[in-house]
Amino acid sequence: MITYENFWRTLKEKDETWYSLTKHYHLSDNLLHRLKHNLPINTVTIDRLCYILDCEPSDIISYHKNIEVEVNTKINLNK
Repeated sequence: MITYENFWRTLKEKDETWYSLTKHYHLSDNLLHRLKHNLPINTVTIDRLCYILDCEPSDIISYHKNIEVEVNTKINLNK
């Protein structure tokens, strides 16, 4: 599972806020909602966030192996 917990930490370290991202950088509330709830975003968005926050992708995303997803993937691949 990919999460964006690193994004929120980086946002705080860079002294940015939800408000500054929406008002100064014109990011949508929907995008920030997606980040907050660990929903998918695209690589162009990750690139833009890295540019805005002057950081690396690993400062925005992290991967956590999810056993349930792994099992479901294996089952689907075997069909």
